[in-house]
Amino acid sequence: MCKIWGTTPETTKLILSRVEDWTTSGLQDEDCYVSIRAKGTEQRTREIVLDGMKQVSDAFSTHDLVANVRLETYEGARYFHVPPPMKK
Repeated sequence: MCKIWGTTPETTKLILSRVEDWTTSGLQDEDCYVSIRAKGTEQRTREIVLDGMKQVSDAFSTHDLVANVRLETYEGARYFHVPPPMKK
């Protein structure tokens, strides 16, 4: 994921949801649902984002998984995060 999006492990988290028990989208049976949230930047044009999403889908495909990939962007000033406290 980091290679595809040009990010670091510190800012990139992968939460994978297996969908065996989910209702399918009707388009095709998927194995996992990938929801990506990314800061909207000028460099992340529609074409670049769609290409990155295809690369994500292809990455899962190499592991014989059909991924339903979704991506939404956010404005930095409207993003909030409360990380857990650091261990002493």
